[in-house]
Amino acid sequence: MKSDIQIAQEAHALPIKEIAAKVGLSETDIEPYGNDKAKINWQAIKRIMAKKHLGKLILVTSISPTPAGEGKSTMTIGLGDAINNQLHQKTMIALREPSMGPVFGLKGGATGGGQAQVIPMEDINLHFTGDMHALTAAIDTLAALVDNYIYQGNELKLDPDRILLKRGIDVNDRSLRNITVGQGSKFNGVEHKSSFAITVANELMAILCLSTDIDDLKKRIGLMLVGYTIDDQPVFVEDLGFEGAIAALLSNALKPNLVQTIEHTPALVHGGPFANIAHGANTVMATNLALHLSDYVLTEAGFGSDLGGQKFMDFVSEHLDKKPDASVVVATVRALKYQAEGTTDNLSKENLSALRDGFGNLKRHMNNMRNYGIPVIVLINHFATDTKNELNLLQKLIKEQGIDSVVVDYHEQGSKGGVEAAKAVLDLANSQSGHLIPTYQKDDDVKTKIAKVAQKIYHAARVEYSEKAEKDIQELEKMGKDKLPVIIAKTQYSFTDNQKLLGAPNDFTLHVKGASLKNGAGFIVITTGHVLDMPGLPKHPAALDIDVDNNGKISGLF
Repeated sequence: MKSDIQIAQEAHALPIKEIAAKVGLSETDIEPYGNDKAKINWQAIKRIMAKKHLGKLILVTSISPTPAGEGKSTMTIGLGDAINNQLHQKTMIALREPSMGPVFGLKGGATGGGQAQVIPMEDINLHFTGDMHALTAAIDTLAALVDNYIYQGNELKLDPDRILLKRGIDVNDRSLRNITVGQGSKFNGVEHKSSFAITVANELMAILCLSTDIDDLKKRIGLMLVGYTIDDQPVFVEDLGFEGAIAALLSNALKPNLVQTIEHTPALVHGGPFANIAHGANTVMATNLALHLSDYVLTEAGFGSDLGGQKFMDFVSEHLDKKPDASVVVATVRALKYQAEGTTDNLSKENLSALRDGFGNLKRHMNNMRNYGIPVIVLINHFATDTKNELNLLQKLIKEQGIDSVVVDYHEQGSKGGVEAAKAVLDLANSQSGHLIPTYQKDDDVKTKIAKVAQKIYHAARVEYSEKAEKDIQELEKMGKDKLPVIIAKTQYSFTDNQKLLGAPNDFTLHVKGASLKNGAGFIVITTGHVLDMPGLPKHPAALDIDVDNNGKISGLF
């Protein structure tokens, strides 16, 4: 069996100008990066955004992720290919850029799999067009400017021990979680504690993904909370005058990246916040561009519906030119059996009892999405080990909930592996029966918002706040920021804040550890459980399997 990278490398990529032409973009509208990828330039962006046309928006989310694999990106890409190439509808796909760190660690990339991939997969998973490097440089430049401000006189009396900005690197490096800077002589700066977060977890990533143009980008950077003075007064980036320089570093990264699938469907791959610690969606600019350029847009929310799905519906969609017209929940027989058994040892054997027990996880996810008022369908990602009895049972259980499902195999068959699913999704998107019902109201205070998400989405019985969390929330109230949307940082593996509690737990407590203001992004991050914003590497990192030959051909990615 060929690996994903072998399939991708053997695919015939069309010149990027031909992909651009499929959605009405000329050669002067794009800035090529080689022959197979390009950025869309500002003149084209402004012209496209002025169009009145808006396509249908289809959101793809999934059950809780497991080691058994769900294939959400593969499903998004395959479904987009099926709508575009089998049903001949003008379609675009909008996806996040992979974080390079996890590519060399454990999680892998985010370009799909098998016959349903975006290409060039090596570039997208590694350096791509340099967006991640620009973000890393911007994050660290801002940190350096702040430290230099303190060293050079510190007019506002910024407290070195209350700087909230973290440094960034797109590498899984646990050694950088907590550091001390400025050690040694006074010529090395003012000594104080600092820390690193992986690039995609930084507020600047969220800001890039939410900004609509350079002016908006600059304004949001200026609103970032740097820290507090020794007199307990907040200091923002605009108080220090650094927003213009940081925006300049990100101005090129803000332009969306155009690539293609193996089957030549146009795709915008842009921005990459994690959904367990951030809002988990590609850039607002890319999704809006795709809506103006095509009739159907497929986009993906990170992890399960309790994380990326909830954040997309309650937060991201507020920034888009339209709300989703349909939502897809991805499930697999294997992953649902894992939800019951908690091990991958016997997933290849038929086990109807485990499937029935694990179905509770899918039941909660699909009903959560249905409660938003947007039409829902379940697409079952077919694996070779799935038995006919298992597939029949799963579809029966789904049907009993009043939701349709289709079994697809985009991984092996490409767009031909799910034509009926594509038709069903289009029918849902065109039904005009959806009206988004949010989980909470905009004017709810922060604790009310947390409680509503915890109860309606996670199905928690209660919320418990640490002493630190109580103080953080009091500080938000003091600043008048307690009505902002909440982005809850939580393990992706469970509805609870304990990753070991699989399935669909009830009668549990959500433990809130802290609350931090992301003023430029316009939300509050609520920390629960033990979520890390700097991952570590496993005992056998994927880096051990990656190589390159003397012709520059990369192997071992996936």
